[in-house]
Amino acid sequence: MRKFLICATMLVSVTSGFAQDNKKGPPPPPLMVMSPDLKDGAELPVKYSCSNAPSGVSPHIQWTNTPPNTQSFALLLHDPEPHPRGSIYDITHWFIYNIPGNVTELPEGVPNGDLPNGTKQLKGIRGFAGYFGPCAPPGPNHHYTYQLFALDTKLDLGPEATRADAEKAMDGHILASAELVELFHRTQ
Repeated sequence: MRKFLICATMLVSVTSGFAQDNKKGPPPPPLMVMSPDLKDGAELPVKYSCSNAPSGVSPHIQWTNTPPNTQSFALLLHDPEPHPRGSIYDITHWFIYNIPGNVTELPEGVPNGDLPNGTKQLKGIRGFAGYFGPCAPPGPNHHYTYQLFALDTKLDLGPEATRADAEKAMDGHILASAELVELFHRTQ
C-alpha cells in the first residue's frame, strides 16, 4: 500500500507539472520583417539602390509580432560581403534606431537625420545620417541584409556614434530580431 501511495503521489506531481506547462500555451510568434517593395532573397529594385541618384530611396519596411516590453526598434542595412578591393567589408548602408516600440513600419523615402518621433540615424559609409542604397560593383550579387532588432530600451548615442557603438549599446537589450535579404550589383 505504501508503494502505491508513493507512486500515486509521484504521478500527480508529474501530471500537474504537464498541466502547468500546457497553461503557458504556445510560444508567441517570432518577430517578422517584410516589405511590399522587396521580396526576401530576390533582386533589389534599382529604385532603392545607389544607381537611383543621389543615394537611392529607402523602401517601405514593415514588421509584425512585436515582443512584449519592446521600448524601441533598430534597423540595420548592411552588405556583409567583402569589397573587391579587399580593404572594406561589412559596409553599413543604414542604421536607424530609437524607432518607438509601438511603431510597426517605416514608410518609403525616410528623410535623412532625426525624425519628429525621436527616431535617429547613424552616419553610414558615405558620412551622412540616413539611407544609402545598396551599391555593389558590377559582378556577382552582394547580399544586402536588413536586420530589425526589438529592444527593451532606447539607445543613448551621440551624433558621432558608430555602428560598433550602437551594437555595444544594444548588447543585452535585444528581445528579438528578424532579417530580410536582398541581392544587388550595379550593371555599370
